[in-house]
Amino acid sequence: MKKLIVVGIVILFFNACKNNSKQEKVNDPNSQEIDVKEAQPNEIKEVKKVFRTFENLADTTFVRLADFSDGFAFDMRYATDNNFLKEKVYDCAECYTRVKTVKALLKANAAFKKSGVKIKFYDCYRPNSVQYKMWAIVPNPQYVANPKKGSIHNKGGAVDITLVTLDGEELDMGTDFDYFGKRAYLDNFDLPKEILDNRKLLKETMEKHGFWSTRTEWWHYNLQGSHKDKIANFKWNCN
Repeated sequence: MKKLIVVGIVILFFNACKNNSKQEKVNDPNSQEIDVKEAQPNEIKEVKKVFRTFENLADTTFVRLADFSDGFAFDMRYATDNNFLKEKVYDCAECYTRVKTVKALLKANAAFKKSGVKIKFYDCYRPNSVQYKMWAIVPNPQYVANPKKGSIHNKGGAVDITLVTLDGEELDMGTDFDYFGKRAYLDNFDLPKEILDNRKLLKETMEKHGFWSTRTEWWHYNLQGSHKDKIANFKWNCN
């Protein structure tokens, strides 16, 4: 009888470990597993198709996001003067980031689409030389990362985003992008319910797919582990 109890315990422990391992694989931003509960069948098919194109690319390789999906929206503010710098610091509007970041973004976007929204980008990878330009204009570490240390944007692991409907209408997040003040803080709950709900949807979905948020900027998300990557300074081709 004791032997049967011991065997039963071992089997239950093995199955629990197996289930936990499977769940960790689903939530790993670098895994090619897709949570079928969060995405529509067409979205799952699209993401898996894109993932196959990454098979021969290292996770740290930089790629142009638009080459792998047309399911996002873009408003690359630093390619315009509509930003807190009041100056254009990108030669042209492009969103580049590392392969591992793209993988996580594709899965997050598939989950958002189930709620009738999608990701809209304000900024992605940022060359370190541009970080120096920003620092020269606003040398304040509260708003701009010191270029000597580098920003996660310089490492291809940070994105500045909001949510829009599938028709392109922006959800109300309470402030514009690059608004530096308490109203943009994620721990400021003295806001209308609609704004809080929109921020909650953005934050919870991004964090579930491997990103972590910044308390003072509702739009800023870093991929977990990206702080370990090297600072980059390549510039994309505007042609």
